Amino acid sequence: MLELLAARGKLSVEELAEEFAVSPATVRRDLDDLADQRLVTRTRGGAVIQSVAYDLPLRYKTVRHRDQKQEIAEYAASMVDPGAVVGLNGGTTTSAVARALATRADLGAPPATAAAPPPALTIVTNALNIASEMVVRPHIKIVMVGGVALPQSYELIGPLAGKVLEEITIGTLFLGVNAISAEAGATAHHEGEAEINRGMAERAERVVVVADGSKVGEVAFARICDIDAVDVLITDAGADADEVARIKDLGIEVVLVP
Repeated sequence: MLELLAARGKLSVEELAEEFAVSPATVRRDLDDLADQRLVTRTRGGAVIQSVAYDLPLRYKTVRHRDQKQEIAEYAASMVDPGAVVGLNGGTTTSAVARALATRADLGAPPATAAAPPPALTIVTNALNIASEMVVRPHIKIVMVGGVALPQSYELIGPLAGKVLEEITIGTLFLGVNAISAEAGATAHHEGEAEINRGMAERAERVVVVADGSKVGEVAFARICDIDAVDVLITDAGADADEVARIKDLGIEVVLVP
């Protein structure tokens, strides 16, 4: 329902009931629930999307393509060596990468007898949810990129972030995107997200795009980087085969997980 409202702006109870083959009473209850969470505004006979909701909040996107995202995350985490500096922007797939890294046995906490041991992993991120999940793990060092928080993606954006990025170097950036194509490169829905993600990519020695197959061949509003700035694309077997071939032809390594 949120996806439809985001696309159309306004829908009636009858339209939603027909779309999902449920009763009007069920639709009304769900709309009331979404209104209580301030995700929609109820109108007489329907609802309109909140004006600030350009995209689905992150917590609602986690259920989409869950299995594929988990496979992508596991493969991405396997690419990281102990002691590495890893960049992660916001998103459901990058959040899954962070969890996969945190549970790798060889990146476990150091022995209690070790005196001030170096971190097993350093994570640079502009995502509040990733930082909050990882900061409780003593073997992982968290570096936050500053800025203003976006409620939909939990990402920090704005000029403050650039000051931190100027001072650091990232080994591998796992870049979550809203869309990627051979022609348009990596793109995002929000220009502020695109700007900070582009800055992280410029500071990275290797850029690995992690995106489920539904995003391959698509184009979103704001450009993050051209396709030639991407070193590796990790996606799933459901990605458009012709678009995957075009990306490969440009010299980009493409990994297809099951």
